[in-house]
Amino acid sequence: MRNSARPLGCARPARLVGALLCLAVAVVHVVDQGGFPGSKAPRYVAFLFYALEAAGVLAAVLVLARAVRPGWFLAMGVAAGPIAGYVLSRGPGLPDYSSDIGNWTEPLGLLSLAVEGLLLVLSVSCWWSVVRRR
Repeated sequence: MRNSARPLGCARPARLVGALLCLAVAVVHVVDQGGFPGSKAPRYVAFLFYALEAAGVLAAVLVLARAVRPGWFLAMGVAAGPIAGYVLSRGPGLPDYSSDIGNWTEPLGLLSLAVEGLLLVLSVSCWWSVVRRR
């Protein structure tokens, strides 16, 4: 018999969607950097892309492996980090990285924001349901 009090954070469909969104964030950023290892400059931006891609894969694995508390927490970062990077890189710019200033309507960037927004809403909701249960 199924436990009806089981939180959304542990439900298989939510974990599957969350894992797919984490992987989608990673794939979008691999495409944006021109493949792997890519050609983002300055070098710190390239390293941030690599870290995000690795974190997206790790978060997907954790969520699917039922390590939902750390998985959803990491997924929140996988979603929120690039949203912040998008705003900073298109707004004031980043040190030695000004090529995207004002480029708010880049199609890949908008796709990335949509995926990250969905992931952020799902991961916050699922993480919170897991935390409240304990």
